[in-house]
Amino acid sequence: MSEFEKNSRIVILGGGESGVGSAILAKQKGFDVFLSDFGVIKDNYKTILIDNTIDFEEQKHTKEKILNATEIIKSPGIPETVEIVKLALKNSIPVISEIEFAGRYTNAKTICITGSNGKTTTTSLIYFMLQNAGLNVGIAGNVGKSFALQVAQEKFDFYVIELSSFQLDGIFDFKPDIAILLNITPDHLDRYEYSLTKYAESKFRITKNLTPDEYFIFCADDEITLKSLEKIVCKAQQLPFSLKDKISCGAYDDGVNQYFNATGNMFIVPVDELSLKGKHNRYNSLAAGITGDVLNIKKEVIRESLRGFNAVEHRLETVATVKGITFINDSKATNINSCWYALESMPKNVIWIVGGIDKGNDYSQLMSLVKEKVKAIVCLGVDNSKIIAAFKDAVLVIKETISAEEAVKVSYELGVKDDVVLLSPACASFDLFNNYEDRGEKFKNAVMNL
Repeated sequence: MSEFEKNSRIVILGGGESGVGSAILAKQKGFDVFLSDFGVIKDNYKTILIDNTIDFEEQKHTKEKILNATEIIKSPGIPETVEIVKLALKNSIPVISEIEFAGRYTNAKTICITGSNGKTTTTSLIYFMLQNAGLNVGIAGNVGKSFALQVAQEKFDFYVIELSSFQLDGIFDFKPDIAILLNITPDHLDRYEYSLTKYAESKFRITKNLTPDEYFIFCADDEITLKSLEKIVCKAQQLPFSLKDKISCGAYDDGVNQYFNATGNMFIVPVDELSLKGKHNRYNSLAAGITGDVLNIKKEVIRESLRGFNAVEHRLETVATVKGITFINDSKATNINSCWYALESMPKNVIWIVGGIDKGNDYSQLMSLVKEKVKAIVCLGVDNSKIIAAFKDAVLVIKETISAEEAVKVSYELGVKDDVVLLSPACASFDLFNNYEDRGEKFKNAVMNL
C-alpha cells in the first residue's frame, strides 16, 4: 500500500452499481472509504456495503463527511450542478469517475465505446467476438458489472467498456487502447446547457490521452464527429468506417459487402449475412469488425461473430405477434436519433408508443418518417404536450396513457393484422419507470398478458 492510499480518504457519491463497485475497489486498495447517496440505496447494494464494512449514508449528503475527502468518485447519474459536487470543486477536491479510478489498478487492454446511439449493441458485439476468439475478457461500463468491481475481483486481460458522456466527463488520465466513437447526435443536452458543441466535446474526451500506440475508430459519415475532429489534435492511429465512401484504411459498406482493411489484409463480409439488420446496425458491425482486425483476431472468427450475434435486449427486440400484430420493444431508444433508426427500419402501419421525460427533443427530425409509416401514436408519459403539438397534424389518432399495460392495451385495440406496435419512446423513462429496462420489461409483460 502506498503512502497516498494509506493516508487518503475516498468519498463515493452514489450507491448504485458504479458507486458500490468503486467502494469495493477503494477498500481493497487500503483507502479510508465513505459512500453517500442522496436517495435510497437498494437492499442488494446495502448488503454488499455492510458485508465489506464500508461506511455509508443514504437519503442525505453530510458535508462534514464528504468535504474532507482526498478525492471524490462521482457516479455518472449525478450532474456537476448538484450542490455537494459544486462545494467539492470549490474546495479543490478532485471529482473523478469510476472509470478513471479503476483504470489506475489494471494493466488489461481496454476497448472503449461511446456515441449517442449503438453503444450497448457494439459493446456487446465486440465482447461476443473476443469471447469467440478465446480471449480472457470482461464487459463493463453501462453493461454488466461495474469496471471497478471487476478490477477488484477478476483478472481479465481485456475489458470492453461502454462509456456515456457522463462517465467521460470524469476522465482525466485514463486512456483506452482502442477508442470507438460511433456517432454524435443531440442527446442529454439538458446536462450540457443545451449545447451540442459541449456535448460533442464531452464525447471527444475519449481521445484525450491517446498516443500513436492507440487506435481511434470513428464514423466518417457523421458530420459532427468530423467537425469536432478538425478542432483537436488526435495522436492515435485513425480508422474510419463508412456506408457512403470507400475507405482505404478502416472499413466500409457498399450495400452488398462490408470491407475491412485496418491492418493491410482486406477481408469481406456480405451484408445479408450480418446477424444485425438495419442501417444503424451495419455501422455497429463495421466498428466491431475493425476492432477485431486491430486485435489480430482471425478473420473467420470475426466473420462468424458478425453472423452469429444476437441482438441486445430492449433494442428492436421482437416480443410476440398477437393476432397478426407484431410487438417490438425498443425501450432503449431514449433519444430522437435512436427512434429515427427504429422507425426507418419498420414497414408501414406502425402504432408508435412514444413519450417520457423529454431531453430537449426536436421532433421535426422524425416528421417525414412519421407521415410515411405511423398510423397512430400512443403517448406513454406524464406530460405528452410536446409530442401532441408536434404530430397532431401528421397523425389522425393520438392517445394518451400512463402505464405500459394501458399503452399495450390501447395499441392492441387500434391494431389490425400486419400492423407493428413499436415501443420506441425517444425519451427518458424516469417519469413512470425506474429505467428503460423497467419500461421494456413492463411492456413485454403486458404483451404476453394479452
